[in-house]
Amino acid sequence: MPVLQIAGLKKSFVSPDGERTPIIDVPAFSLEEGAQIALAGSSGSGKTTFLNLIAGILQADEGKITVAGHAMTGMSESGRDAARANAIGYVFQTFNLLQGFTALENVELGMMFGPGIDAARARQLLEHVGLKDRLHYRPRQLSVGQQQRVAVARAVANRPKLVLADEPTGNLDHRLAKDSLLLIRETCKECGAALLLVSHDREVLAQFEKVEELAKINRAAEQAPAGEAKA
Repeated sequence: MPVLQIAGLKKSFVSPDGERTPIIDVPAFSLEEGAQIALAGSSGSGKTTFLNLIAGILQADEGKITVAGHAMTGMSESGRDAARANAIGYVFQTFNLLQGFTALENVELGMMFGPGIDAARARQLLEHVGLKDRLHYRPRQLSVGQQQRVAVARAVANRPKLVLADEPTGNLDHRLAKDSLLLIRETCKECGAALLLVSHDREVLAQFEKVEELAKINRAAEQAPAGEAKA
C-alpha cells in the first residue's frame, strides 16, 4: 500500500487585488513504502508549496492527500499537526532549528508532538549522524553541515513513514552536499521511511534512481505565465 496517495490536488494563491493564481494542480501522485524519489523543479515551480500541502502545513483548495492512512485534507489544523508529528518527518532548506536550545533539545522538542520524548533515542540518533560530541551545542555553535545533521535526526526521531526534504543541500558546498544527501538517504532507509526530496540541483538529482519532473505531474506549471514566481 502506498505511504502517500494524492488525487485531484489543487492550490491557488490570491493576490492583494483578488487575482487567483494556480500553484498546484496534481491529478494523481503516489509513493510506495520505503521508496526514495526526487522531484526536479526550477526555482518558483511550486516545490515547497507541494511539500507543505503534503505535510498539512498548508490546506489544499481541493483534492485528497493520504499519508500512512491519515487523510491530511480531511482534518482540522490540530488534526493535521498531530498526523504530521506521528507520520511525517521534514528536512527544511533552512533547517528551522530553535536557536535557544541545544542539538539534543531540538530533537527532543520534535518528539513532544509525537509519541513523546525519548531522550535515549534522541541521543542515539545524534550520535548516529556524527554529533556525539556536539549534543549540548546550540545551533549557532555548529557548522552549517552539523546543523543539517541535527535537522535530519529530528526529522526521523518519531519514526515517520514519510520524510519530506525541501532543497536540503541548498545551503551546503559541493562536498557537504554530497555527504549530507547520502546521510539523509541512508538514515531514511535504516528507519524504514520513504523519502520525497525536491531539488533544482542536477547533481543532487543524479544520485537518485527515480527522478520525476514536477512540471509533468503539476498541470498548474503549464498554466503559469513565463517567469512567474511560485513558492
